[in-house]
Amino acid sequence: MSEIAQLTPRIVWDYFDQITRIPRPSKKEEKIMAYLVDFAKSHGLEYRRDGVGNLVIRKPATEGMEDRSTVVLQSHVDMVCEKNSSVNFDFEKDPIQTRIADGWVTATGTTLGADCGIGMAAELAVLASADVPHGPLECLFTVDEETGLTGAFGLGEDMLSGKYLINLDSEDEGQIFIGCAGGIDTVATLNYRQEEPVKNYEFFRIDVSGLLGGHSGDDIEKGRANSNKVLNRFLWRIDASDIDLRLAYFDGGNLRNAIPREAFAVFGVPSREVKRVRRFFEEFRDDLKREYGTIETGMDLALTDMPAPDTVMDVEAQRSLLDAVCGVPNGVLAMSPVMPGMVETSTNLASVKFVGELLVEITTSQRSAIQSARDAASASVESVLRLAGADVSRSDGYPGWNPDPDSRLLEVARSVYDKLFGAQPQVRSIHAGLECGLFLQKYPDLEMISIGPTLRGVHSPDEKLEIASVGRFWQFLTGILGALKNAGDR
Repeated sequence: MSEIAQLTPRIVWDYFDQITRIPRPSKKEEKIMAYLVDFAKSHGLEYRRDGVGNLVIRKPATEGMEDRSTVVLQSHVDMVCEKNSSVNFDFEKDPIQTRIADGWVTATGTTLGADCGIGMAAELAVLASADVPHGPLECLFTVDEETGLTGAFGLGEDMLSGKYLINLDSEDEGQIFIGCAGGIDTVATLNYRQEEPVKNYEFFRIDVSGLLGGHSGDDIEKGRANSNKVLNRFLWRIDASDIDLRLAYFDGGNLRNAIPREAFAVFGVPSREVKRVRRFFEEFRDDLKREYGTIETGMDLALTDMPAPDTVMDVEAQRSLLDAVCGVPNGVLAMSPVMPGMVETSTNLASVKFVGELLVEITTSQRSAIQSARDAASASVESVLRLAGADVSRSDGYPGWNPDPDSRLLEVARSVYDKLFGAQPQVRSIHAGLECGLFLQKYPDLEMISIGPTLRGVHSPDEKLEIASVGRFWQFLTGILGALKNAGDR
C-alpha cells in the first residue's frame, strides 16, 4: 500500500492504488481483467464477458430503489505507456511508482494511468460500497481504448440493459461532456535502400527532448511543439542547402493519440561541412527558443558526435521522407463555429519509425466533430504522403458523439452538481475521442454523459491527477446515482 491509499475518499484511492500496481498496456490487459473478475467473484456479483474481452459486472439496486432505471458506469482498462527515455521501466511487469506533490498525484518518469484508472477505481468503489444509494447497476470495463477502440467496436449487443450511461473518462472536474470528436488514423510506409556511407563523412546524433507532449485531442490547441516536426525541420534545412546530408536513422514519437515529446536522428555530412552544420544547429536552437520559449520551457536539443553507421538511406528515399514529414499537416485545422474556443478539426503527426525490413512508417491521426471534415483532413495528409511516394492506408475510424442537450440524465446531473457545490457545471463537447459514439451504434436509446476528476498532462510522463477533484468527482457521481429515477420521470 502506498501513500495515495491514505487519501480521501479512502475507498476510491485504495482501489486506484491497487490498479496502479497491475500492468495494463493496450492489447495486453489480461492481468487487470483477471483482477476485475476476481473482484466480482469475491463480492458475489454477477459478471459477463463478450467476445472481444469487455467485462460487465452487475450489482442489484439498494433497498427501496429496485424500480429505478438501470445505470451503466463505464471506463476503459488499458493505459497509455509513455516514459522518459532516461527511465528504466517495463510497462508489462513493473508497478507504477506514484507520488504526491503539491496537491497532485503523479508518477516517477512514466504515465500515471489515471486515464482511465481513476474511472475504474470509482466503479469498483460503487460496487464495493454498502452506503451508496443506487438503482440497478451495470459496470462496463472495455479493452484497448487507447490504440484501437477495440472494446467499443466489438461490444456485444446483449451486454447492456441500462437506459443511462455515465462514462468516467473525462479530465475536467466541474464539466459535463455531452459530445466528442470522431477520429481516423492515416498511416504511410516508405521503402528505402541501404547504401554504404561515403568516406570522409562525419556523423552526428541530434536529439529533441523535454517537450510537453500531451493528448492529441485535449492539448492540440495549446501550441506545443511536435518533436517529429522539430527534428525534421533541422534535417530538411541541411538537406535543402548545398550540404550533402546522408540520413541513417530517424525515430520519433510512439502513440497515435499522443503529441510526440522526443525524437532523434543519426546523419552524416562531409567532413569539410562540420563547422557549418554546428553553426546551423546553434542558429536553429536559438530560433526554436524564440518560437517556443514561453511554452516549451523544458525543451532540449543536443548534437553529439557518432561513429559512422554501417549503412545510410538512399538519397531519393531520404529526400522523400524529409519532404513528407515537412509537408504533412499538423495541429489545429479548424475551430468550431458553434462552440467558441473548441477545436473542430485537427491532425497529429504521431510517429516516424524505421520498421521491419527497409521500411519507414509514418503514423498520423485526424479528429473532427464533423465526419466529412475528419475525412477531408485525412485526405489532405494522405495526398502529401502519396506525393512523397509512400503507400498509405486509413483505419476504419470511429464516429463522434452528437450532443443531446435535452437528455434527462444531463438535467439530473446539472441539478445534483448545483445542489452539492452551489454552482452550475460547464456543459460542453470535447475534441478528444470517447467510446460513447460507438456505444450509440449498438445501443441507440442510451442517454449518456461523461464526467471525471481533473487530470493534466495525459498521455505523457507529466500526467497528474488533482487530489481535491477526486473527492468532488466521487460526490458528484454518487449524487447522480441517488437522484436518478425511472427513465420517463421528470
